[in-house]
Amino acid sequence: MKPQTTNKKIQRYLALTSLCAGIFAAMPSAHAANWIMLQGTEPAGTAPRAEVWGFIQPTYSKDFSNAFAGKYVPPKLVGPSLDSQSSFNILRARIGVRGTGFPLDNKINYFILTEFGNNAMTNGGAYGNYTPVLTDASVTLNYIPGARIRLGLFKYPGAEEGLQGINMSPYVNFTDVTNQMLQERFPTKGQGNIAPQATPNANMNAYSQPSSGFRDVGAQVFDAFDVGSWEHTYAVMLGNGNGVNMTDTNNSKDLYLYWSSAYLFDKSAKGAFQPSLKMFTWYQNGKRNNVWNTTQEQDRKRYGAGVAYLKMPFRVTAEYMWGKGMIFQGAQNPGNGTMTAASIFNDNKASGGYLEGGWYIPNTKWELDLRYDTYKRNTGIMSGPTPEANFRTWTTGVNYHFNKKTRLTVDYAFRKDSAVTTATNNQLKDVKGLLTLQVTAAF
Repeated sequence: MKPQTTNKKIQRYLALTSLCAGIFAAMPSAHAANWIMLQGTEPAGTAPRAEVWGFIQPTYSKDFSNAFAGKYVPPKLVGPSLDSQSSFNILRARIGVRGTGFPLDNKINYFILTEFGNNAMTNGGAYGNYTPVLTDASVTLNYIPGARIRLGLFKYPGAEEGLQGINMSPYVNFTDVTNQMLQERFPTKGQGNIAPQATPNANMNAYSQPSSGFRDVGAQVFDAFDVGSWEHTYAVMLGNGNGVNMTDTNNSKDLYLYWSSAYLFDKSAKGAFQPSLKMFTWYQNGKRNNVWNTTQEQDRKRYGAGVAYLKMPFRVTAEYMWGKGMIFQGAQNPGNGTMTAASIFNDNKASGGYLEGGWYIPNTKWELDLRYDTYKRNTGIMSGPTPEANFRTWTTGVNYHFNKKTRLTVDYAFRKDSAVTTATNNQLKDVKGLLTLQVTAAF
């Protein structure tokens, strides 16, 4: 890459970060959780030795797209099994334990979480082979001032939508950019260009491993610093780059960088609802096995920036991100029975983002939400098997909070997808509304 091109990209990246900061700094007040600290640490001297916790999310989904009769058209079917346009599911059922060594040593804390729900981590490869997984198992050493060390399997520092506690998300489904570009699929070595069976309950043995779940096994150095009313947080991590899988598939390590600066409007407030204005940026860089030539390795880069805010009764979040290498694309021509491969394309580019907001209606238990997200896949490719495709979605949502730990979420997504070639449009044509209902019950 030419130095001039690289400089222009860096300038655009910094300009976007500054623009987001300027826009949201003009707003009166904000809220955003410090997920790095909330998930990686415990309150010194006060945390229990073992706190059992978790949540359950029963879910119903109905896809209103016009599907070809009797044909396997993945974007118009409900996951993870992709065998119907309507389905009841236990999307997530997680139980974990966290705490400290207190009274033995309150400078050491741990975090363990398991997943029993039916989703891309437990049933995302060869559909029908449901297997519960361990999603988190980490220990944090809090001995070095300014440099806490977290070791094990946990969420890597990255995009807000992936880093946040999923039980706290006001929406049922991820945005397209997060789901396609960040929620990584791992092909079996040398099989990343093999098509799944073109039938319901698709055989996805070429992608037989669990999706990443925005997690990795590795070591992270991190901490947060208060400077007046500001809280600055950093994280540097090295990981295997293989998601929740315990084994490493190559000798390279993924590098993760994260920085956030949050203006704290109320420093006495703690936890996930501390009023603040958070501006953040993140970067990931690693290697993957080249799915076309298994003797080579392929670069995989992801980076982004954003701002998150809320002060009751309002919430707003904005984020934009870019990617290069290992861009996932589903099977093409699914409607005619001769579709080509579902693939991960090694050197393609993609980008996308979202803007979302919520209004907590005062003196009620109701919350109204609205989100717009956009994703451009295989940027600049106008022909061939990897054409540029665009995804645009408006999601309207309502949450009814029965209490602080139980709520009902009703979302309806208006989807408009398109591609520059006819073959890919066979997959994306007439993708329409998606209705989802979900109860979240935490304990």
